[in-house]
Amino acid sequence: MAKPLTDGERRKQISVRGLAGLGDVAEVRKSFNRHLHFTLVKDRNVATRRDYYLALAHTVRDHLVGRWIRTQQHYYERDPKRIYYLSLEFYMGRTLQNTMVNLGLQNACDEAIYQVRAEVGVGLGGAGRDGRGCLWSADRLVFTLAACFLDSMATLGLAAYGYGIRYEFGIFNQKIVNGWQVEEADDWLRYGNPWEKARPEYTLPVHFYGRVEHSAEGVRWLDTQVVLAMPYDTPVPGYKNDTVNTMRLWSAKAPNDFKLHDFNVGGYIEAVLDRNLAENISRVLYPNDNFFEGKELRLKQEYFVVAATLQDVIRRFKSAKFGCRDPVRTSFDTFPDKVAIQLNDTHPALAIPELMRILVDVEKVDWDKAWDITKKTCAYTNHTVLPEALERWPVSMFEKLLPRHLEIIYAINQRHLDHVAALFPGDVDRLRRMSVIEEGDCKRINMAHLCVIGSHAVNGVARIHSEIVKHSVFKDFYELEPEKFQNKTNGITPRRWLLLCNPGLADTIMERIGEGFLTDLSQLRKLLPLVNDEALIRDVAQVKQENKVKFSAFLEKEYGVKVNPASMFDVHVKRIHEYKRQLLNCLHVVTLYNRIKKDPGQAFVPRTVMIGGKAAPGYHMAKMIIKLVTSIGDIVNHDPVVGGRLKVIFLENYRVSLAEKVIPAADLSQQISTAGTEASGTGNMKFMLNGALTIGTMDGANVEMAEEAGAENLFIFGLRVEDVEALDRKGYNAREYYERLPELRQAVDQISNGFFSPRKPDCFKDLVDMLLNHDRFKVFADYEAYVACQARVDQLYQDPKEWTKKVIRNIACSGKFSSDRTITEYARDIWGVEPSAQQAQAPSLPRD
Repeated sequence: MAKPLTDGERRKQISVRGLAGLGDVAEVRKSFNRHLHFTLVKDRNVATRRDYYLALAHTVRDHLVGRWIRTQQHYYERDPKRIYYLSLEFYMGRTLQNTMVNLGLQNACDEAIYQVRAEVGVGLGGAGRDGRGCLWSADRLVFTLAACFLDSMATLGLAAYGYGIRYEFGIFNQKIVNGWQVEEADDWLRYGNPWEKARPEYTLPVHFYGRVEHSAEGVRWLDTQVVLAMPYDTPVPGYKNDTVNTMRLWSAKAPNDFKLHDFNVGGYIEAVLDRNLAENISRVLYPNDNFFEGKELRLKQEYFVVAATLQDVIRRFKSAKFGCRDPVRTSFDTFPDKVAIQLNDTHPALAIPELMRILVDVEKVDWDKAWDITKKTCAYTNHTVLPEALERWPVSMFEKLLPRHLEIIYAINQRHLDHVAALFPGDVDRLRRMSVIEEGDCKRINMAHLCVIGSHAVNGVARIHSEIVKHSVFKDFYELEPEKFQNKTNGITPRRWLLLCNPGLADTIMERIGEGFLTDLSQLRKLLPLVNDEALIRDVAQVKQENKVKFSAFLEKEYGVKVNPASMFDVHVKRIHEYKRQLLNCLHVVTLYNRIKKDPGQAFVPRTVMIGGKAAPGYHMAKMIIKLVTSIGDIVNHDPVVGGRLKVIFLENYRVSLAEKVIPAADLSQQISTAGTEASGTGNMKFMLNGALTIGTMDGANVEMAEEAGAENLFIFGLRVEDVEALDRKGYNAREYYERLPELRQAVDQISNGFFSPRKPDCFKDLVDMLLNHDRFKVFADYEAYVACQARVDQLYQDPKEWTKKVIRNIACSGKFSSDRTITEYARDIWGVEPSAQQAQAPSLPRD
């Protein structure tokens, strides 16, 4: 087989058609050398890999700055409605690559770096002319849904800002030690971040604790502890439109108000150490996924980002000139016409009482008018239906930390309940269900209820999820205000998740339909008439095989596992959680293993099963699932009878840089959550776009994927939402399936009796007990259908041509799942703004 092209070589093929022209290589090279020589090192011959990365990052950033300034000036001149997207998790991924792609600079940079390296004889790893082998690896972060949205907002020309926390430590790095997950700190800022710009001049105070004083002049929040919020700005470029928006992340700083008295009595050191208590607020990201853990530090983080952001939003609303902080607007009547605040999950829910506090206490706006402004300004996106994931904060914690906000929430709730009581007289149970304050041993504040009450729009993130939100989670609220509820199916950015991570496939598509699909993914439907085209079938299959060969080499190097690139790459990567049902996958693997052992002479389709993801540090069952996967792999991978027919690999420390390698190489995408539990998923969309076929339940966005591509082009199995509900009413009895299905019983017994953990036979007792006696996610109920569906997968995989036809059909029908489409719907239906395809004025041109 011919050696696969590197991604750099693929991008150069693309550039021939003018997608990413080389531009002025000499200019890039000159700028790069300047940064390398003056900013970092004096002698290029001793420059390190990181020096080269930083020099290139600064070179690319130079191209951004003029566009960034011009964009912000343009917003102040035009005074559009601004969108503020609030999220507690804002990781922008590999910014260098994404910026080069969006600016069309990647090939100019490749060529410039190659020339510099050739000139000085620097070997930095990587193959041939592909300058990425070393430089890009230093630029590793998590790329979230929110990051996709910011990319699309800039590409669509919206005046949008992302607001969050600048965590000193990101989500942990995962190590696997003896099969167990061990967490290590992700010190991502250790070597600095070349993309951020500190803005100390916009530092703002955030208050905690204290007491509330009511007087004739109004309400005052006194004797508070102050923490300073210092902003760091990161540019977010749109795709080839010269628009550069801003993501502003807040870092907590202690104020410099040490008392001389403390110093005189020898308490200076303690006074300095006390700064840590304030600065801990932005120290670390809470890694729990779909699991609420009520820690005071987390509540502090949530208020910290909201309080700083709203001060910034109001300052920007009041001023009219770029860089000016002098207030021009004094009336808040037009606030909802100029400001839209999107609450990404319940984490920024405190924006509602905080905006009320500012309007009523500080700006002296009448309560009813303030409430009207708040509701028209705020909108809420729900991301989960799992009850354990919904935030419910103890009233006692609020009373101590945010006493004024507790008063405001009580007042909001009282008016809300009065309204409900007037519409449903005598329905006390309804009042209890709809209250923001939950009574009980520990009074709690239901933050989701607060979000629904205080927003003018509430949306789920896939159609099936939005229906569950309306008819189950917020049923009473939907009956009260049905017009408030919407659906906004999630999406992914095709720039990062196709052009950047899979240039071979992007190249193949562009040869047939041009490049327009990168900003209008629905154009992929132009591939449908070509589903039977022999040349396209051959090229798509070849790209997939090249990606598999590259990923196989990566696995051998990084994990020491040799896999067969011709085997089916069966991939299940996502956070480890019971509802995502990695256990169902494990049972199928054990079943395949037992079948091979029972009849070694039978023909089996070779399969490499890859499972990856992080478990929340405090989530015992998730950690047990990881241990089970690694234990099964230890037995299966070393059994000579099995040989190369079945391999099981746990992908350690799954993150975006790994996703960008595994997703283009995957043949089969596992999306097997219990119907009604996954809100949407975006991994399912990434796999679909990159040419993997989906095996999945009718859950989350899988439903719409099956609609778009035709259910016959996915491998759909298992219980539907209504079946799960019926089973709940009847009573789910796992032992019925265990007794009835011999292969299931054998697999469960092997896990239970220590076959996969011979040194500690009872290692998985808790896990098996859960599956048999209190499995909320009904793994056994879907086992039989899942195994049968996997047999259909094997059957089709043996016919490469028919398999590839389904792959092409899936790619052609994935256009709906672009974040550009999602954000266009948010803009029109929720924020009341119109996306613009107009290109911003380049900074090199004189202003009008």
